Amino acid sequence: MPTVESNGIELYYERIGDGEAAPVLLVSGLGAHCTGYDDEFCEALVDSGRAVIRFDNRDVGYSTHLPGANYLLDDMAADALGLLDRLEIATAHVVGSSMGGMIGQLLAIEHPDRVVSLTSIMSSTGEPEVGQARPEVLAAVVQAAPQDETPEAALERGMRTARVIGSPDFDEAYHRRRQTSFVARGLDPGGVARQAVAVVSSGPRAAGLAALLTPTLVIHGTEDPLIDISGGRRTAELARRSKLVEIAGMGHDLPPRHWPRIVAEIADHINAAEFDRPVTSAQTMGKETT
Repeated sequence: MPTVESNGIELYYERIGDGEAAPVLLVSGLGAHCTGYDDEFCEALVDSGRAVIRFDNRDVGYSTHLPGANYLLDDMAADALGLLDRLEIATAHVVGSSMGGMIGQLLAIEHPDRVVSLTSIMSSTGEPEVGQARPEVLAAVVQAAPQDETPEAALERGMRTARVIGSPDFDEAYHRRRQTSFVARGLDPGGVARQAVAVVSSGPRAAGLAALLTPTLVIHGTEDPLIDISGGRRTAELARRSKLVEIAGMGHDLPPRHWPRIVAEIADHINAAEFDRPVTSAQTMGKETT
């Protein structure tokens, strides 16, 4: 399995597409494995002329699990930065969904010379006034998994959660394929809990977003019950060079019927950012200049 040492841990990653193309780093959400970005979704980005890198965050899948550890989203952003370093990628377009959007925001805020463009999907700013879950949805999501849970039971538990947070026109086949992948790669409820603690402990990113000059695309579903669309609207309000795209009828998921529009929006955003960006020292890292 392809792994690299990053920020003191091992990260599992996959590269998809032409390695010479501009890289797009996909950052996953809470408890989501890198396969949460489906092969077909990744291939659509590749077809738009990009290379894709997806990876397992710490405490998920084939990356290092950290029982008993405490960490923040800043540490997870440092993991992603270390991955880029080890792959000798000077700059990348960063796409993050849910918690992955929060990590992507921090990566752009703390290392703006490394992030050509940011796409923040169904995410928020960390401010308590926006992006909050509906109480009944939050209660369903945070239910603890039984210690002796079988793979079959874990799959059905994942499906129940997906039905609570997903789009109203729930895509059963898509979510079952996704949850089956997660179960097959190994579930760690304790790791997901540690990620959740990192989310709630990390504090607001409003000041950093307000100072951010990185071109930022914000995508959010109008029917998101887990991270209310106010979180996406606030993200776009704060980021200076932002565009907000609201997807009618989409919940806290990325069902295939919305992929054509989402991929097109990301591709257009990346193209515009590539066209507008100035040449910086980071873009020539490790390369001779004339």
